[in-house]
Amino acid sequence: MVIQEQIRIQTRGRNTYNITGEVSEAISRAGIETGICQLFIQHTSASLILCENADPTVRTDLERIMSRLVPDGDPIFDHTLEGPDDMPAHVRSILTHMDLSLPISQGRPALGTWQGIYLWEHRTHPHQRSVTLTLYGE
Repeated sequence: MVIQEQIRIQTRGRNTYNITGEVSEAISRAGIETGICQLFIQHTSASLILCENADPTVRTDLERIMSRLVPDGDPIFDHTLEGPDDMPAHVRSILTHMDLSLPISQGRPALGTWQGIYLWEHRTHPHQRSVTLTLYGE
């Protein structure tokens, strides 16, 4: 069986957004007990990550290191049409992931004890984001 659906996430700007619940609900609706969940974000300035879900300072620290690696307004960038965070957001999404593949086991994502699925918004302003889930299994 193959099922595909989209989830939409309204962001409030640069931050991480836990979407584990939305992904788990989609798997449950599909009725797949064993298989694969492939996620793909349809944007070039946001990404998907598997991350520590118990301590939020992990995600804060990730943002700090990313700000050092790819600072907003860096004069090295020519692409600034949409503001000083635009090109850094593209670089951030390329350095992280626009897709994830997860096993499905016993009707839910087979995540580790401390893992959560996050959308990482790299732009500073709010955006509506779409994530396509393709579920394979039985």
